[in-house]
Amino acid sequence: MYRLELRKPDGRELTLYSRRPIAATLEATSPFSEPLQGKPHLRWHPLRGEWITYAAYRQDRTFLPPPEYNPFAVTLSPANPTEVPQGDWDIAVFDNRFPALDLGAHDTPVLTVPTAPAKGKCEVVVFTQDPASTLAALPLDHIELLLDVWGARTEALGARPEIHYVLPFENRGAEVGVTLHHPHGQIYAYPVVPPIPARLQQTAATHYAAHGRGLLQDLIRDEIRAGVRLIYRGESAVAFVPACARYPYEVWIATIEPVQSFAHLDAAQKQDLARALKTVLMKYDGLWKREFPYLMAWYQAPTDGRAHPESHLHAELYPPYRTPTRLKYLAGTELAAGFYAMDALPEDKAAELQQVQVDIQ
Repeated sequence: MYRLELRKPDGRELTLYSRRPIAATLEATSPFSEPLQGKPHLRWHPLRGEWITYAAYRQDRTFLPPPEYNPFAVTLSPANPTEVPQGDWDIAVFDNRFPALDLGAHDTPVLTVPTAPAKGKCEVVVFTQDPASTLAALPLDHIELLLDVWGARTEALGARPEIHYVLPFENRGAEVGVTLHHPHGQIYAYPVVPPIPARLQQTAATHYAAHGRGLLQDLIRDEIRAGVRLIYRGESAVAFVPACARYPYEVWIATIEPVQSFAHLDAAQKQDLARALKTVLMKYDGLWKREFPYLMAWYQAPTDGRAHPESHLHAELYPPYRTPTRLKYLAGTELAAGFYAMDALPEDKAAELQQVQVDIQ
């Protein structure tokens, strides 16, 4: 993996990654010339026992721009610079212009609940220079590079004492809130372990203490034995619709043996994980004959410097569709109670995905 670290005119960091050497003469570009001055802060929710971040200036960010607008396009003009420069690179990572977390956050308000600076980092990950492409359409070695990039960013961000958890994710499709159509994801680096990863860690740690094995490791073993919900089965990676799916067509992707984070993947695991990811995304698109909307979140170990044998790197993909004509949104019981109501069986949805034939070159 080759990389080039640059700084944008407005002060934000930009790192370019490639499978080939990158010309050192490339210069960072930006649609903005001045730094954004807004700083986010945290407020404690005493009833839920969790922090909430506040960044009101995010209301001014780009939202549903016209089709011809593309801040990631690599066709530059002096009057219309873009977020990424022209050059021979594959993946670009840069600071979000409107972050919900910021390492420079300070001066929190005094309120009736505790507050704190929302110290953290929000990065945009541009998967490819081709604005018409998708993650599913990228070749396997490009997806492997993305896994390397996620690992490199996890190590770089997690090395900071302020950062306790790093979450790479992708929202795809207007149905799940995407406002810019160039294929891209994000990375959030948090000052705390957020509630959902914290709960995953707690249940995994309890299981590991009792059995000496990972909870997801055992679940994967059982799914492989059952076989009915498998979407992909390789030597080192697996994808399946979990028996406990909370969304129609929900799929989990993981290494078969526990790996704490992207940075811990060996070559075989990385290759097979890339193939598993591409298979699932191609099946999504093939099932609906369109670019399938989803949220994909990658869970890994906290970045606290300690070993976490209970952790198991994996992705959870949440598509919103229930039927070809009706969207599945969270309802009152799910939003208010966190109690999910599914009107489709995981086995039925797994069978639909299993029937989709894909050809990975």
